[in-house]
Order: sequence, then structure tokens, then C-alpha cells
Amino acid sequence: MKLAFSTLGVPGLPVPEVLALATAHGYHGVELRAHPEEPVHPGLGASQRADVAAEFKAAGIEVLSIAGYARVAAPGEDAPVLDELRRLLHLAHDVGASFVRVFPGGDPALPAAETDAIAARRLGTVAEDAAALGVRVLLETHDSHRTGAAAIRVLGPVGHGHVGALWDVMHTWLGGEQPSESYAALAPHLGYVQLKDIASADDTTPLPLGSGVLPLTECVDVLCRHGWDGWLCWEYEKRWYASAAPLAQLLGAGREHLLRLLDEAA
Repeated sequence: MKLAFSTLGVPGLPVPEVLALATAHGYHGVELRAHPEEPVHPGLGASQRADVAAEFKAAGIEVLSIAGYARVAAPGEDAPVLDELRRLLHLAHDVGASFVRVFPGGDPALPAAETDAIAARRLGTVAEDAAALGVRVLLETHDSHRTGAAAIRVLGPVGHGHVGALWDVMHTWLGGEQPSESYAALAPHLGYVQLKDIASADDTTPLPLGSGVLPLTECVDVLCRHGWDGWLCWEYEKRWYASAAPLAQLLGAGREHLLRLLDEAA
């Protein structure tokens, strides 16, 4: 498996410095948080996008994903959501990313079947756009659809190879799923896996990998047992927790922890 980290852990850090961290600590790729407060976002012009792609290529680091904030199950008109999705897809294509991350964002007041249908309709609509650009849209296990079982209620009806799943292990755990259950549900659709660690269900402040309660060993075990060889991405949520330790100080030990888990699982 290849290792990446998310720029959610290094808010606002310029691309050259992100690449220096990845290179220094032996990560193969980076998940780019696509938000206006970050260096890479859908508002970038063509030359700026080309510069980002060139910087990553020169460093030998992959742009794993554009982590967008489109909410595909949110109530309202389809058009604004579809426009946001297409802008994210074009950004991913232009900087050389394999994936675009989206959230469900469903309204809990609506019937689940209605929310599922909204998300499936929108993802199905952009599936061919994604295919034409060589990018996969990944629905993250999050908020209204935090478990694998919930996510496949959307992904199953879409049934397109360029629409898949992003397994956030914290949310499936918070949703009460065992790693084996999450993997079984998501495996046919799985794009990559986001790992992290926290102190408890009530305290989700990010911790160094291996120092919290999330079942990282079990997650890596089930992936290895099934021969899955995709990406593991460390999503350290520093942006939302200013008091958390700087990610730069943790990246080396985090990589070693992941390599140890992979070695033990093998």
C-alpha cells in the first residue's frame, strides 16, 4: 500500500512546503484540501494549476485526491451541487489527482430513501464527466452516511466505476461498524482509506497514530487479508483543532507506525 497525508493537517501551508514534508518523511502522496483558504482550490487559473501539477511531478509525489466539500445528498436544487462537482473534477484533472472526495450531507429530517436517491441521482449525473476526465468521485463515509452500509445504499444504485467510496475509519467506527463489516460493504467501490486516531467518541481531537482508540490494526489487517493494495491517507484534523500538536512533528512516527501495522498484517 502507498501512504499519503491530508493538508487538513497543515492548514494553509504552501505547496512547496507540503512537498518538502512528504519527501522528508517518505510519503508517496498528498490529499489536497480544496478550500479557498488553501493554496489549491477550484478558483485557481489554468497556469496556477499547471504549476501545482509540475511541482508535484518534480518532487516525485502524487496528488492523491482533491478533498472537496460538495454535499451530494443535501436538499435543494441539483444544479449548484452538480456545478460544484464538475469544478472539483476539472481541478483534479488539471493537477493530476486520481480522486475527488465529496460528502453526503443529507438532511436527517428527510426519509433515508429520499436522501439516498438525491445523492445517487447527482453522482450518476456526473459519472460520465468523471470518466471523461479520468477521475473518480468518492463518497466519504461521513455525517448522514457514516457507515459502509449507508454509503452503499447510494453507490449501489449508481453502479458506475468512476463513482466510489472513501472509507473514513473514524466515522464507520462512530457508526458502530466493525472494520470487517465496513470493508465488506465498501470493497467493490473502495477508492482509498483515511486513517486517523482520537481519544474517544466524545473527544475527537486528533492524536498521533496508534495512541488513540480507533481500530487501525484491525483495519489494516482486513485490507491486507483481502489483498487490497491501494492508498492509506492520514487525515489529521489540525484545521479544526488548533491545540493539536503540529503534524510536521508527527509525520515520521506516523509513517513508521503504519509500516509496522502493514508488516505485522503481512
